[in-house]
Formats: sequence, C-alpha cells, structure tokens
Amino acid sequence: QVQLVESGGGLVQVGGSLRLSCEASVRTFSNYAMAWFRQAPGKERDHVASISVTGSDTYYSESAKGRFTISRDNAKNMVFLQMNSLRPEDTAVYYCNVRAFSAVFWGQGTQVTVTS
Repeated sequence: QVQLVESGGGLVQVGGSLRLSCEASVRTFSNYAMAWFRQAPGKERDHVASISVTGSDTYYSESAKGRFTISRDNAKNMVFLQMNSLRPEDTAVYYCNVRAFSAVFWGQGTQVTVTS
C-alpha cells in the first residue's frame, strides 16, 4: 500500500505564495510519476501538475502554467508544489496523487484558501 500525506496549505492573500509538500510512504518512490490535483467546493477534482520519475519532465494545467512549479526529492520521498501569484479561484483542497501497483492513491488533502 501507499500512503500520501500532504501539508503546507493555509490561508493566504491574493498574490501570495504557498508551498505544498507531499510525503509518500512507498518503496522505490523514484519509480513513480507524481501529480497534484485540486477540488474546489461543488466542483470536480482537476489535475494541476505532474512530474516524471526523475523530475526532468513536468506538466501543468493551463491555470497553473507560469505560476506553479512542481518538483520532487527522490531521496526524501517527497513532491512539492510551489504556488505563486495566488488567486481566489485557486481556493481548493489540494491532493497528492500517484499511480502504483495498478491502483491510484490519494492523500487526505490540504486546504488552500486565497482571500481578496
């Protein structure tokens, strides 16, 4: 099994920054691509960013491009999401995600609230 634990969410003003962290309890963490998703109240869970196993390739949603940066530290089994220039529409619960062992795993989520 895989456990994912997110942290780093909170309350921030428009234009501010937050750095989310996700720690994965999985052997051979470096074998798996990782991703961040988010879910706003009353909306579907949407992809935000993904990163390849080595970190050399990254993918972003249109809303995240130019403002968010995904990164990983394979030595620490962690993936990060640096979020800059935050907007009220970024308010959501942010989830870490991995596909491993023919299954999809999610963390418990961390709340990000952007106030104007």
